[in-house]
Amino acid sequence: MAIVSMSKLNLVAMSYDKDAILNALQKTGATEIKLHYEAENTVPLTADCEELRAYLNSLEAVLSCLTQEAESYNKANKIKTDALADGFEVSYGEFISAGGLKTEADALAQKVNALVAERKEASAGLIKLKKSAETAEIYSALLQPFNYYCDTAHTRVRLGTVAANSLDNLLKEAEEAELLSVSALANDNERALVVCACHKSASAQAEELLQKFNFASCPFAEETRTGAELNADIQREISAVEAKISAAEAEIYGLSEKIRPLKIYCDYLGFEIEKCALSEKMRATQTTFLLEAYVPEEREEDVRSALDGVTSNIYYEFSEPAKDEIPPTLYKNNKVVKNFEAVTNMYSPANSREFDPNAVMAVFYSIFLGFIMADIGYGLIMFIGGGAIYLKTRAKESGLTRLAGVFAMGGICTILWGVLFNSFFGAGILPFTVMPALRGEDSMWSLMGISVPAVLIISMLLGIVQLAAGYVCRAVQYWRRGRVWDGIWEGMTWALFCAGVFLALIGLTEQFHASVCAMIGGIVAAVGLGLAVLTAGRHERFFGKFTKGFGAAYGVINFASDILSYARLYGLLLSGAVIAQIVSDYSIQFITGGNPLLIVLGVIIMLVGHAFNLAMGLLGAYIHDARLQYVEFYGRFFEGEGELFTPLGSNHKYINLLLK
Repeated sequence: MAIVSMSKLNLVAMSYDKDAILNALQKTGATEIKLHYEAENTVPLTADCEELRAYLNSLEAVLSCLTQEAESYNKANKIKTDALADGFEVSYGEFISAGGLKTEADALAQKVNALVAERKEASAGLIKLKKSAETAEIYSALLQPFNYYCDTAHTRVRLGTVAANSLDNLLKEAEEAELLSVSALANDNERALVVCACHKSASAQAEELLQKFNFASCPFAEETRTGAELNADIQREISAVEAKISAAEAEIYGLSEKIRPLKIYCDYLGFEIEKCALSEKMRATQTTFLLEAYVPEEREEDVRSALDGVTSNIYYEFSEPAKDEIPPTLYKNNKVVKNFEAVTNMYSPANSREFDPNAVMAVFYSIFLGFIMADIGYGLIMFIGGGAIYLKTRAKESGLTRLAGVFAMGGICTILWGVLFNSFFGAGILPFTVMPALRGEDSMWSLMGISVPAVLIISMLLGIVQLAAGYVCRAVQYWRRGRVWDGIWEGMTWALFCAGVFLALIGLTEQFHASVCAMIGGIVAAVGLGLAVLTAGRHERFFGKFTKGFGAAYGVINFASDILSYARLYGLLLSGAVIAQIVSDYSIQFITGGNPLLIVLGVIIMLVGHAFNLAMGLLGAYIHDARLQYVEFYGRFFEGEGELFTPLGSNHKYINLLLK
């Protein structure tokens, strides 16, 4: 469990072999191209990738359309399938051969775009037809053709609709005015179909009266069909357009079998764009190109074999990175610790020249996560749920996968702490309890004669252990760089001080019955602090030696503050445990009450209450546990500011590329 050492690859080859060499380097999965220095008699390579990016965007739009259509069809027909899921495995040979799919992809894009345009046009026409059908519905009562209701030599005839609730008033006012004859032909409770007639000499007054009642003229006045015929024709047109839309959608869905090869081709284009963009990091002469890259030392032979298999017109060498270079970071951890790398990376990846903290941090993170949750039931849910998600998604190695792995490991510690606290969903089910109570008289211990929550003292003891581990890690950091004495004076002396404080806290707590530890711890802490103060200014001159020593002594105040930070473990544990106990107590009372309604209510409270408490507890534990690692633990030794190793061609949006 460490950070992999990197070598630097320097390569010169013929320009016409550049693409083949980059493909070979991608296949190794062990090369990250770096910016080449400005070598004499060379110029930077330039490349325009915008056209290729635009082409990829157009294909991804087609892919999105096909995927959405397939998902909609599957949902409508209740078809469950993983065929549309990303992260499917693709062999390297299939990936590289995807470069020959351009003609097929272009034809597919043209067909899909045509079908989408056809559907869009038909959908717009369907909207218009449905509006016409809505308007024409009331006219289906007409037994005569629309053009039957037309003007005569002396009479003005109007066919149209008014609001159904204003029909009586229109009839009444028309009768009183004696200038307009109104007949109601149909009424659908919203609109009334009327035909109005008046002498042409009174048409202006009649029109004014009709407008008063928001009269809407018939839009089909020139039609030679009857209302029933018009409605039937519109419905036939609607059916035809709907069938056209359904046919287009079915044809688009029929193309969903092309989704898989299209995804492979899109990721292949992404690799081509990556190679194009990386050209800016290279240098060139008239006939050659120059490349620099980082390669893990353990993969040098793989890279050699790959390069030698491309061409003989090539020169390359491996060398150690310069001391002022910070190569990318590649962790080498087991499957368990690997999940916790995501926690560190959220803060900052370790730089490649420092100590990998993930293995040590994983232990403390899991212990603290378990301590905060501390319940057998919650631990089982975390372990089973997190483990199931991890196993289901591990092929993708996504952030969700890593988070699930962290919670699964935390679930094991949660179960162990739950046994010690005798808590199963807030209820005591075991015949014994190892840890002190969280509430009540038994929950208090005497620290130098002062009553203090026992679990708070335990939380601070856990914090002291982690702080001591942080100082040991600082010492290891120095020793790895050959600075033995710096590791002793700046790491181990403070770890010794932590050990003394730990013993003193135990000795000063009456319930441990180890008062002798107070004196031993005081002596050990004093020795550790004295050595730290005396050696703090060893690299300084004159007055600097004193100020450095004073600063080291003053650091004890910060140390006390850091220990108190671990009180959050107690606070989070207490809040979650109290809620769990309350939920279980009320639920059990309702369930055992005998009333069927109360039994149902009790079950609901049990499920909802514990689900809420678990969710909020995990959220708080995840955040505050991470804070303790970042500030208290990493603050002792961690440098960070690294960049993760990203091999050429390793980023894929849709596929999981198998390089072997």
